Amino acid sequence: MGSIPQLSVLKGPSRPLKPNFLHRIFEENLQKYHEKIALQMEDPDGKLRQHSYQSLNEKTNQLARVILKTIREKQLPRNNDGDYIIAVCMKPSDELVAILLAIWKAGCAYLPIDPTFPANRVEHILRESKPVAVIYSPDNNVQPQQQKQPQHNQLFDELSHKLSVASMQKAAERESKDNLKDDECVKHLKDDLAIVLYTSGSTGVPKGVRLPHRVLLNRLQWQFKTFPYAPSECVGVFKTALTFVDSVSEIWGPLLNGLTVLVVPKCVTTDPERLIAILDKYKIERLVLVPSLLRSMLMFLELKNNKNQLNNLKIWVCSGETLVVSLAQEFFDYFTNGDHILCNFYGSTEIMGDVTYHVISNKDQLQYASKVPIGAPVDNTMLYLLDKDYRPVKAGEVGELFVAGLNLAAGYVNNRDPEKFISNPLAIDPTFSKLFRTGDFASVEKGYLQYEGRTDSQVKIRGHRVDLSEVDKAVNSLQEVEKGVVLCYQPGEINQALLAFVTTTSRITENEIEGFLREKLSNYMVPQVILIESIPLLVNGKIDRQALLKMYECTNNNDDSLFQAEIDYNGVPQKKMEAAKVLFETVAQVLNRGARAAINVNANFYEIGGNSLNSIFTISNLKEKGYHVSIGDFIAAIDLGEVLERMVKNDDENQVEIKIQPKIYRTEMLGDKHKEDTIRILTASFFEKADLERWIISEIADTDYAEILNVIWTDLVAKALSFATISADTGKCIAVALNFDAHDEPAVEITSKLTIVFEFLEFLEGPIRDNQLPNQVGDVLHSFMMGTDPGLSAKENVAVIQYMEDEVLKLAQKRRFKGIMTTNTSPLTQQLGSSVFGYKTLLDYQVNEYVAPDNTKPFGLAPASQRAIVHWKEL
Repeated sequence: MGSIPQLSVLKGPSRPLKPNFLHRIFEENLQKYHEKIALQMEDPDGKLRQHSYQSLNEKTNQLARVILKTIREKQLPRNNDGDYIIAVCMKPSDELVAILLAIWKAGCAYLPIDPTFPANRVEHILRESKPVAVIYSPDNNVQPQQQKQPQHNQLFDELSHKLSVASMQKAAERESKDNLKDDECVKHLKDDLAIVLYTSGSTGVPKGVRLPHRVLLNRLQWQFKTFPYAPSECVGVFKTALTFVDSVSEIWGPLLNGLTVLVVPKCVTTDPERLIAILDKYKIERLVLVPSLLRSMLMFLELKNNKNQLNNLKIWVCSGETLVVSLAQEFFDYFTNGDHILCNFYGSTEIMGDVTYHVISNKDQLQYASKVPIGAPVDNTMLYLLDKDYRPVKAGEVGELFVAGLNLAAGYVNNRDPEKFISNPLAIDPTFSKLFRTGDFASVEKGYLQYEGRTDSQVKIRGHRVDLSEVDKAVNSLQEVEKGVVLCYQPGEINQALLAFVTTTSRITENEIEGFLREKLSNYMVPQVILIESIPLLVNGKIDRQALLKMYECTNNNDDSLFQAEIDYNGVPQKKMEAAKVLFETVAQVLNRGARAAINVNANFYEIGGNSLNSIFTISNLKEKGYHVSIGDFIAAIDLGEVLERMVKNDDENQVEIKIQPKIYRTEMLGDKHKEDTIRILTASFFEKADLERWIISEIADTDYAEILNVIWTDLVAKALSFATISADTGKCIAVALNFDAHDEPAVEITSKLTIVFEFLEFLEGPIRDNQLPNQVGDVLHSFMMGTDPGLSAKENVAVIQYMEDEVLKLAQKRRFKGIMTTNTSPLTQQLGSSVFGYKTLLDYQVNEYVAPDNTKPFGLAPASQRAIVHWKEL
């Protein structure tokens, strides 16, 4: 039996975004914040300079008018993109922030130029972006090391109009302090451009990223919702270089929320001791930093051994570099009181710095982690992991990361590298019509993104993250190996396999090589070794990996015995030998190339390659061969020897006592106390993960499920047919089952695009319910929705589903229903229903053939193998 793999497409929450200029939001908030301190900075002598929101607004209005007069009097034109850009070459200061706000108020966008940039880089930026002016502080200019290079001042004179801060401030004294009206300001031709940031560029030639106000606003609104400023939070720090995108949240986050921005000079940020001192002094509660700076700060804190230092700093955000598990563990070794969080953000300038995030609140979250996830997408953002043909890869596989949504920049200056911003062939919603190609590789594990670098050397094997380069290194380190190539065959599938194609320098067997590798690698990393005479090469001399995989596939299909898992009957009692042959051969056929060790009485099914789907497949195959074992007994068994003890022939199923496991779940009829868990579990089970929803993911939001459940909640509780499953160990809700009387279901008006799914289900079920089944109230129990906690393991997931199916059956019998109707779109529940729970198939429908009422095919991209099955169990 094949499976329908989950595709690697993630969608962040959909949130309304009302377009607005950030400086207009600043002005709108003045009534609330006008007396508060907006900006402050310490002089070298320790004197504190401060500016209130009111004084900052007035000063920037005056400076904006100076900028506008300069543009109009000098008739300074837009650049090739139709943008009014003003370059800013200043060190971090309170004056700098005022200049930036003034540039926005004039209708322009700012472009930071670091005073330490080499002259050739400055020249390239100015020639390409063509700013209308450059604002600079004379003392910021850095003399180049080579005298042949023109100084920055000379470049400003040659390539733009030069404005010094001092001259601007003097001219501003004569200008009005009132807010500017829209018709007073200049306007870009195409976009509400706010910032242009130059990145290094993959070719070594810097590229200017065009960031509109709406993009900044989407990123900031997500931040305000996800990491809201605490009532005690009064001061934020601006310490990141203005040329980096992280400076946006440091400056404008606090200024749009009535906090004070403390400007920290570079000489402080590079000195952990001084930085920690100033963070403590101003009781800073959040900080953005690269992991290398975090490591330096932790080393200093450990050296000082003062647990009270930085106790106010609750939110630590790492970005820009890989956050390794060991560093995250060190963080919680120091902050042990449980009220500090460490966040891992991922992004680039082209996608507004951050498009995914992961929050770690305690060290327990790192206990079994090999790497720190980069997490889930931010609001109004979709992430696609695509192959070379721009099709989504399967969950667990590595794909190139593409980003769509409201965090995307408006391209590069002069429309450079248009192939990086491409049309999205998978999108229906215009919000996601463009894709940015990040050049990074990633994978999805339990709904979270894992960064896989800029190579495809890592894959997921049976729930474990495996770096193929590490396995490759171990294989090629063996003296007997001449050349080895490590590949993964169909990761995530039932027949997945980790393979090592090897040529040797001596007589050695495949089993002997695998034995040597077990001494070097974890068991799940040991590949299946295949000896070959030579490594096939492409015309360009590179290894032909596809030829190797095809060789493996064809050889296996022609002769299963070459790749069949090893079977060992040692330890099997003679009276159990007949059953053991059936069990071991069935497991070997199911796992086949995916088996990680010999199949014997001591092997644990899940440790040698089993998962949720193939465990059910194994049980159903055993049933076809005349043997019965309950799901509970199968998954609870320590090893195959224990499974063997619990197996009985089908004829003896009702006569032979089966070992019963201790009860580990209990049922509670659905009540208001379960509402929050119900919404959480069903959203996690269906949004992005369900077999139908994934084809319309760009049109739906995670909040859609909450809206539906809110509408039907009163009826769900009142009908008393739905229940929550509680873990007996933890007392937590880990699953829910929603049921209705099929002839007494509430009418629900669905306003979201989820209506597509429910229209499809009604299309399937309606005729069957009305024409083929008993037609009175109280006759048919409709098993409507069933979901499990995403944190459950594969083994636990199967066990909980089995438990709930049993409970639905008991409920239906107790309430005297004549039968149970349900529609399954998941291969796992389809197999359970047909092969284990004895449901009758009333309809087996090919999903991609469905034509919606609007004459479209919403599931048209689904493969022909994807089915929806309407099941019926008569009682």
